[in-house]
Formats: sequence, C-alpha cells, structure tokens
Amino acid sequence: MSNYEVRSYKDTFTLYELTEKNTDSRVLVCPERGGIVIGCQLHGIELFYLDKSTFENPTANIRGGNPILFPICGQLEGQAYEWNGQSYKMANHGVARTAVWEVVSTKAEDEASITIRLQSSEETLRSYPFDFELLFTYVLKDGELHTRQQYRNLSKAAAMPFYAGFHPYFAIDSDKKIAYDNIDATRYLDYNDNIEKPFEGVVDLEGLVESVTLLDPKKSEISFRALQGARVRLTYDDIFKYMVLWSVKDRPFVCVEPWMAMNGELNRQEELVMLNAGEELHANLTISCER
Repeated sequence: MSNYEVRSYKDTFTLYELTEKNTDSRVLVCPERGGIVIGCQLHGIELFYLDKSTFENPTANIRGGNPILFPICGQLEGQAYEWNGQSYKMANHGVARTAVWEVVSTKAEDEASITIRLQSSEETLRSYPFDFELLFTYVLKDGELHTRQQYRNLSKAAAMPFYAGFHPYFAIDSDKKIAYDNIDATRYLDYNDNIEKPFEGVVDLEGLVESVTLLDPKKSEISFRALQGARVRLTYDDIFKYMVLWSVKDRPFVCVEPWMAMNGELNRQEELVMLNAGEELHANLTISCER
C-alpha cells in the first residue's frame, strides 16, 4: 500500500483527509469553510484545537484549526476603510476565511496534497474592490504540513493592497505562560493596554483579552511546547513580518499567528503589500513538531 493517501468524506461539510502512514500524520481540510485546515496530526499528536460546534455552524466564525486571513489580518476601526476616496466595509480578518474555496487537484504520490482556489466574486468585490485569485496547496510530507500560497492580482491596471496571514489554534495541556524559542524579537505591543513592552522569550496569555504582537523579529521561525510536551515549530517566509499571540480564558489553546502587517494596516496604509496588476506573490508556511 502507498505511504500517502488523499480521500474525501462528508462530516457536516466535505472534508479532505491527507495521510502519511510512516509518520502517523494526518491533515483535514475543509474547502467549503474558508479553505481551513481543521486537523493537523503530526507524528501521532493532534496539534490543533477545534471547537466543533463553531465549525458545524455555517454562520459562525470557526474557533480552531488554521483560518486563512486575507486580504487583511485582524480588524479595522469600525470595520471600515477608505480606498481611492470610497469607503468599504470589511469584517475581521477579511473575506477568505468565510468563502467557499474550489478544489483544483489532489496528489498522493511522493506526498499527500490538495490545491484549492479562491477567486474574487460579486460578494468579495463589495468589500474589497480587486480581482484576485488565491491558490493554496496543503502538502503533508515527512511529518510536516506545508502551506504553499500563491496570491495573484487579476486586475488589468490597479495595484492590489493586502496583508495576509494565518491564525492557527494550537492545543495545550499546560498553563499559558509559554516560552517561545527561535525568535529574536525584543519588543511586543500589548493590545490590552496599548503599551510596548520588552520581549524576553516568555508571554503569559492567561487572563488577557486582546492579543500581543511581537514587533521586530528578524528570524522567520518560532517554536514552543504544546500538547503532550511536543515542541511545535513554525517556519515561514520573511514577508510575514509580525507574530501575533492570543488566547481565550478557560480555553485550552494558544494562537501563534504569522502576519504580513499589523492590526488596522488597511487604515494606516504604511506597510501594505502592493501587488501590481497581473503579478503574483508566492509564500510558504511550514508547521512541524518534535515529540
């Protein structure tokens, strides 16, 4: 039998399961619910937290898995912004995480993978007036989950502003005073009091309502202890300049989120990624763990 398999089945929505037998690894993808990965078992350990009731409710924001953030990360003041003299409304974290993605292809030779696509539509154009195409390929190989991203500006003339990111929920079985390694940030912004503070490798998220953002990492990597003492590692391209940390009281997870820009950037318009008409941007995020 092959080491790799990709199969689909129904569980409220259609799920695609990628498996790698020799590493006891499994990834679950739901294209219908924002192209989200809801399960990431690597080397026998399920890394993601998932509140299944929010996943099963088509009107709810999914609390868990790894939501895709595009064309913004975070929120906008008043959930609104202005572009070229016109005002637009946009919900938190943008349009991709609530959209239905299309399955382009799957593969089960040398890797288990699925490629999904999201294109602009009448609905997205109401809040984001740009023609775009996103192609994401989830690849399970050697006990690692790779998220290979392609962002395309399909507009004929206008440059497309965006700042994408991810919002992975990692399950934990300890307190939320966690040491974060392999990241060289020296400062973070605490959105609970809007004060910049020194980062010394440890952040205690217990009791915090809002997130904190590591401001100046130069190394595109972070690792930490999660469920069953497994060391989780995220590596990502340099375009993800910020790392956001967040949790919710009495919920056994921490979110460790690579973002291309900070909260509210579409209002400030200082660090936007500007993709020229007809151009595309490629990026990658890899999640791995060691037991």
